[in-house]
Amino acid sequence: MAVIDFETTGLSPAQGDRATEIAVVILRDGEVVDRYQSLMNAGVRIPSYIEALTGISDAMIRAAPPVAEVMREAAAFVGDTPLVAHNASFDCKFWDAELARVGVTRRQEFACSLLLSRRLLPQAPSHKLGALVEFARLPVAGRYHRALADAEMAASLLCHLETELRCRHRVGDVSHAFLRKLQSVPKNKLAQCLDAHRQAR
Repeated sequence: MAVIDFETTGLSPAQGDRATEIAVVILRDGEVVDRYQSLMNAGVRIPSYIEALTGISDAMIRAAPPVAEVMREAAAFVGDTPLVAHNASFDCKFWDAELARVGVTRRQEFACSLLLSRRLLPQAPSHKLGALVEFARLPVAGRYHRALADAEMAASLLCHLETELRCRHRVGDVSHAFLRKLQSVPKNKLAQCLDAHRQAR
């Protein structure tokens, strides 16, 4: 699976916000096997509150490669690998919008570690990435709100959720398709969904 994280100038590409950094972490059998990370220059100013949050400045973006070059590289790096993000609705919007600018269409669906954690870790005090990393005692990979650190931590969280499924719920086959199904199951139907999956194997 390819775990993706974007840093951006705001919340919505529909309102003119653009990507400033992307990272992709490739997971195979619970291990990180490859990484891609780059800042990108979309020719836009970074609001001061975003710079304070991410540490990414206008000067850093001016020195970065053009967004089109980065997005083509990132798309080639991902290929047809199934996609995952924490709060995938956010990253999916920017992935689609920035790819559309270079004439590329997404070929695969996203699984969402935030939606999955709400179902599999309901006792967590919050389902923000930082809170889940602390709750599950996962390693802090670097500064939050930088793409590679966040992608690494989302990948660790995904592995933790897969372990929960295998060990606590006795689910042997944790496929991307099953994760996508699980993330959309109402919480009161979770046990029923897990039972049906186990019986189908």
